[in-house]
Amino acid sequence: MEKKKFKLSSAILSVICVIFVAEAAAPVAAIGNSQYFWWIFMIIAFLLPYGLISAELGTSYPSEGGLYDWITKAFGRKWGSRAAWYYWINFPLWMASLAVMVPDLITLIFGIELSLFVSVAIQLAFVWIVVWISLYPVCDSVWILNGAAAIKVILAVAIGALGIYGMMQNGLANPFHAADLLPSFDVDSLSLISVIIFNMLGFEVICTFADDMENPTKQIPQAIIIGGFVIAAIYIFSAFGISAAIPFEEIGMASGLTDAFMILLNTETGPIIALVAFLFLLTLFGNMISWSLGVNNTACYAAENGALPAVFSKRSEKNDMPVGSAVMNGIVASIVVILGIFLGDSDLFWAFFALNLVSFLASYIMMFPSFLKLRKMDPDTPRVFKVPGSDSMLKVLAYVPMLLIIISIIFTAVPLSFDPETLAATLPITIGFAICLVIGELIIAVKKIKD
Repeated sequence: MEKKKFKLSSAILSVICVIFVAEAAAPVAAIGNSQYFWWIFMIIAFLLPYGLISAELGTSYPSEGGLYDWITKAFGRKWGSRAAWYYWINFPLWMASLAVMVPDLITLIFGIELSLFVSVAIQLAFVWIVVWISLYPVCDSVWILNGAAAIKVILAVAIGALGIYGMMQNGLANPFHAADLLPSFDVDSLSLISVIIFNMLGFEVICTFADDMENPTKQIPQAIIIGGFVIAAIYIFSAFGISAAIPFEEIGMASGLTDAFMILLNTETGPIIALVAFLFLLTLFGNMISWSLGVNNTACYAAENGALPAVFSKRSEKNDMPVGSAVMNGIVASIVVILGIFLGDSDLFWAFFALNLVSFLASYIMMFPSFLKLRKMDPDTPRVFKVPGSDSMLKVLAYVPMLLIIISIIFTAVPLSFDPETLAATLPITIGFAICLVIGELIIAVKKIKD
């Protein structure tokens, strides 16, 4: 039986499904009107070079290892192990952050209040449904990826269009002046800019789908370039809709999108709100399923090469899917969800999401110098797609995104002031990331990984 293959349209929709995460639109909108400056700046300084570099690396070194493989080839097994660990651990943390949103969406859909026990049970069900679906090949789930991508676009366009309509009828919730287009350098805003970078990451996941594509050497660059610009436009439009409806200081990190729909539609209940909540819930499943396929493959590949514990290398005898990493996702996410019970009334979504965000960004730091080093040390590998430019231009394209990632991690994970409110919000992220760093180094020490 001939293996099913991705078409270009499916590859582009997969890019949108993987990279556009609807729940991240609200934290970006919370930056304020300067978000528009930061979007334009990041598209030029980060999205374009990152997309071009991913396209070259993905077509020159296609493999299940993706990011891990590129960094290992350039800088050795220790750096590859670190990247693989950060890349994997972010996923169950992200899954937990989305799981805590599910009970609230269920309440909006069915209009019922849930007890703590039922809420936690629903969160765990979300986690293990994602794990179960991720045990099957990507082409078996392509309809989920395409459907989730379409729903995300519909929600983003709808909230943006409603924002324009609301502006025309009632004015903007946040007054807008030309000076607002200038960047804001206050600590609160800068700590959220990492979300913009997070919203642009994920192109390398598409590279792990290479074996399922009809013509990956052409489809990967096309999907990255077309999908990248579409995604940037969608984010800006949806963030505008949210900020048109809700004063910046009142935007909820988890509920901003649904809150904006309620305000713009002038209702907190009813079939339309229930439909929005249901569609939003489907996008959460789409996010997790699309990312699990890439993350699990990378973790499994890294474990097979001795960079992660052996449990990650276990594959299904039936379809060769990475069962070990999938089950570990479920176990870690479940532990985090249960720990959330003891964190009281804190913003669990942002606490878990920010920790996942920082770990995720850390996995990319060495990707950019790896691109430069592989160009020098391995010039004979055929490069179907090659980033144009002189050596000096290539260094700019590599080091600017790298520095932006490092700066974003600092602003998100390091307390830059010591007032009680800042410490309460940031220290859990600092401590959580420190624990992730220590575990990563212990893996290297226990497995005696050497370059």
